[in-house]
Amino acid sequence: MSQTDILRLRVIDLETAGSSASDVCEVGWQDVERQADGTWQVSDVSRGARFVDPGRPISPGTMAIHHILDEWVVGAGYWRDVAPGVLRPDGGVRALAAHRASFEQRFCTPDLTGSADWICTWKCALRLWPDLPRFSNQMLRYLRRPEGLDHELGLPAHRALPDAYVTAHHLRDMLNTVSLDQLLAWSREPGLLPRVPTGAHRGKSWSALGDAALEALARDRDIDIRFSAETEVRRRTGQAGTDGPGPAQRTLL
Repeated sequence: MSQTDILRLRVIDLETAGSSASDVCEVGWQDVERQADGTWQVSDVSRGARFVDPGRPISPGTMAIHHILDEWVVGAGYWRDVAPGVLRPDGGVRALAAHRASFEQRFCTPDLTGSADWICTWKCALRLWPDLPRFSNQMLRYLRRPEGLDHELGLPAHRALPDAYVTAHHLRDMLNTVSLDQLLAWSREPGLLPRVPTGAHRGKSWSALGDAALEALARDRDIDIRFSAETEVRRRTGQAGTDGPGPAQRTLL
């Protein structure tokens, strides 16, 4: 079976004890599967979570976020041993997905994933639902109220399986709106922010900025701000491509 024939995507969520490559203390996964009629659905059975031994104590500050205790993870297996079975399951997955996938990709390195493609549901949400005020995983949950999302299965927040379960519902809705190839393409680019996120022009659409302000933001250190400003510069100068974001995003620019 070729990679493009696989009808399963796997949403991944990690809880960690720090930023080092081995600091994972919990991994959760939730699959989204393509149906015979071409639609995508969140799997009722293909989900799970595992504790992972980060090899060092979890700090109190980190515990205060996900509430995972040292005694739960000691002896659970190190990330390099746990990861392959989750990231490369029997039967394969077409792609992995996560909300703000750049975080998960720091730990789910190509050698562990088999160089899998990734979907970032945060970047795709910016494109598909640009009128929303915020784009965190949990804010999307309550702003959009995805159909079929069981409230209790999505709790507690900041634990690996509940967070993956919530993200999977966003991913399902995205896949039933635009193609998988489009989500993959958007995920390979920086985030296209619908509004200026910080500074004196915070909250303004890019099209409302003067040329000088726009050019300054196109030199910003933040890659998403820079990319968003550059996209508006290209639109103004007639350099925008013909295969860019869908109609909902173009109305902002």
